Amino acid sequence: MKKKETPQQTDPPSIPVVDLFPSGDFPEGEIQQYKDDNLWRTTSEEMRELERLEKPIYNSVRRAAEVHRQVRRYIKSILKPGMLMTDLCETLENTVRKLISENGLQAGIAFPTGCSLNWVAAHWTPNTGDKTVLNYDDVMKLDFGTHIDGCIVDCAFTVAFNPMFDPLLEASREATNTGIKESGIDVRLCDVGAAIQEVMESYEVEINGKVFQVKSIRNLNGHSIGRYQIHAGKSVPIVKGGEQTKMEEGEFFAIETFGSTGKGYVREDLECSHYMKNFDVGHIPLRLPRAKQLLATINKNFSTLAFCKRYLDRLGETKYLMGLKNLCDSGIVQAYPPLCDSKGSYVSQFEHTILLRPTCKEVISRGDDY
Repeated sequence: MKKKETPQQTDPPSIPVVDLFPSGDFPEGEIQQYKDDNLWRTTSEEMRELERLEKPIYNSVRRAAEVHRQVRRYIKSILKPGMLMTDLCETLENTVRKLISENGLQAGIAFPTGCSLNWVAAHWTPNTGDKTVLNYDDVMKLDFGTHIDGCIVDCAFTVAFNPMFDPLLEASREATNTGIKESGIDVRLCDVGAAIQEVMESYEVEINGKVFQVKSIRNLNGHSIGRYQIHAGKSVPIVKGGEQTKMEEGEFFAIETFGSTGKGYVREDLECSHYMKNFDVGHIPLRLPRAKQLLATINKNFSTLAFCKRYLDRLGETKYLMGLKNLCDSGIVQAYPPLCDSKGSYVSQFEHTILLRPTCKEVISRGDDY
């Protein structure tokens, strides 16, 4: 009998990653050893046993990470000035759906594709009919998430065609790598923030003849991640002076940094596209039939994962704005408008999902690109 060959990924990618790894085991992320007081964990038999018990969860999140790597590799190969942002997002999202073998709440997109431009730091994705085009002088943060059984990979990078912005991108890439390096079991969140800020603010960038020191955006941060819960309660600051809370064994964190040439402070602005059902919301009676119907759609398709208006359109929902407003007003759903620094400034972002395993730290979403 001839051995069946493992299929190779196509270009553009169309083969689900489960078919590329017939063993059902997905590649481990980058391993970083713990240091100092936690060195003993590396060789502890007891800690290894704990990891064996968690294997199914590790494997789920690694599958989501492999999809992220393959999708971003493809998207980077086709990105060019002049693309319509809506086309970019739809191409990316449809590729995720294919590669992750989208299946209701068991596997799919974890949150809307953020493709925030220039001074917009986060939470911008085009609504239906938006005609925004990607330009040569834009700085775009491409932030997208994948999940298997609610195990979320949250990972982002920045795209700039003009090499003038390279130092700005380098600042947030290096700051994120520093945050990852400093993270660990029993590490205080404030210490991670202080280390990130020091690296970020050692950079400057010259834009059209004017020099800016890169600033860490002080009111944005990384966060712990839970199942079906993108922000699970702990915040990882990117400036010094944060909280003393410690990171703990078994936790997942999104380590993300934002470097800005503006004020280093964001506020809500522009038209909202991102929404998410509140994680802890109990039963709240609704009077509007349209709101009840919309909530049923949200529960079925997204549960407590974030969604955007384009996703509702895609499901065939129409005339839902009033119902959506009612769900927001009643506290069931929360709106997440775009977060913007001062107009005319530029923001870059890099982000990885890490897992604090009992024996080591795994950078789940690491790829050969960043």
